[in-house]
Amino acid sequence: MIDKLQILEIVDDELSKCDDKFVVGLKVTTDNRIFVDIDGDNGISIDDCIALSRAIESRLDRDTEDFELNVSSAGADAPLKMPRQYRRHVGRSLTVVLPDGERIEGTLTEADDTHFVLFTKGTKKTPPVEHNLAYSDIKTARVTLQF
Repeated sequence: MIDKLQILEIVDDELSKCDDKFVVGLKVTTDNRIFVDIDGDNGISIDDCIALSRAIESRLDRDTEDFELNVSSAGADAPLKMPRQYRRHVGRSLTVVLPDGERIEGTLTEADDTHFVLFTKGTKKTPPVEHNLAYSDIKTARVTLQF
């Protein structure tokens, strides 16, 4: 079986060559299917995924172990997992789900390494609210896609 730490070392080594890209997720299954999700401060292109895929393949030996490799960008509808992703989306709308299931929708106005601020517009009956949320205090957060 392919070692997840070996793959992470290869990915980190390749992504360290550019300051704006980072790993969001990595999974290696027992049947050697490798899934790598990456993101970037300025987004990810198909060329970024192809380059990383080729770099990983060049450092693994298919004669030793056969594998399937999938390198992709964190999708537009994927939950945000890292503070760095939140910083990238400041100014955009988010939908946050709290552990009790409550949903909060608002504009991401600030993000640092420990928390983020979500501003919800008020209505005629409720005033606007600024929610200061720690990453550890939420279940999920996703960018709300605007069409």
